[in-house]
Amino acid sequence: MADPALLSILAAPDASGQRLDSYLAARMGTISRSRVKALILEGACQKNGIVTTDASEPVQPGATYSLTLPAATPALPAAQAMALDVLYEDSALLVLNKPAGLVVHPAPGNPDGTLVNALIAHCGDSLTGIGGERRPGIVHRLDKDTSGIMVVAKTELALTRLSAAFASRDLDREYKALCWGVPNPASGRIEGDIGRDPRERKRMAVVARNGKHAVTNYRILRNVGLAASLIACRLETGRTHQIRVHMAHIGHPLIGDPVYLKRRPAAAKLLPDQARLLALDFPRQALHAEILGFSHPISDEPLRFSAPPPEDFQLLADALLACA
Repeated sequence: MADPALLSILAAPDASGQRLDSYLAARMGTISRSRVKALILEGACQKNGIVTTDASEPVQPGATYSLTLPAATPALPAAQAMALDVLYEDSALLVLNKPAGLVVHPAPGNPDGTLVNALIAHCGDSLTGIGGERRPGIVHRLDKDTSGIMVVAKTELALTRLSAAFASRDLDREYKALCWGVPNPASGRIEGDIGRDPRERKRMAVVARNGKHAVTNYRILRNVGLAASLIACRLETGRTHQIRVHMAHIGHPLIGDPVYLKRRPAAAKLLPDQARLLALDFPRQALHAEILGFSHPISDEPLRFSAPPPEDFQLLADALLACA
């Protein structure tokens, strides 16, 4: 295991009165104030050679502060090399285009072969440690069979700031989807709290109580008569999965959705045979995270990424729209 790192800082005159944890976190620029505070409370900080455990004490100009940073321990998930479609990468974050079929995080049903396993292998020593563990910071998730753009933090500070941006909705996200039928009006706002479906606990639903606030804005890009529509969705809240819930709630579930499409949709009979069979046999929800824009968590530079839908989605869309 690597040796701990020792950071030594001579406090400048303009540091007078600042909180110790805030000052050290700002000077380091790679880990969050809360992590620095935890290290100070653990006795990892010295002032002029004497341990201090008061994270809120005012900084004394001219004093030398030393902070011992434990080496990041190996992440519990194993590193597993696999091809990734990386759109952007620097020392703080990575943006990628996730394929459909890839699980994001290890879970009892998927202990390995996940995006996290792949990221640990891909990033290697550039993962500086999140919560003391060498692992990627998953800022947001896409369902296994939802494709599209994700941003992943490589440092604790980047994770903290990106998570705050997602929580405050200070970002731009647009999705493409294929749904059954034609929503009316052609553009609209779906607002409904989402929680566990009381009738079927394994899925979510719009609920009257004990749900989380969720808002999805949609607009029709093209429609195939009354049979199906290609739509764009933008989120006002933080959960990609809500698109599937909200579209089913208004009577226009996503084509291929294995959870929220429970019966053969009546709109299917309005399609020609070949297009109808393609749509009914589509093996996953037809949902793709196409655009993601946000401010870089360290430099504040505006970043914007886009990725076209994968081949299976595009083939289905082309077949449907050819019937229009």
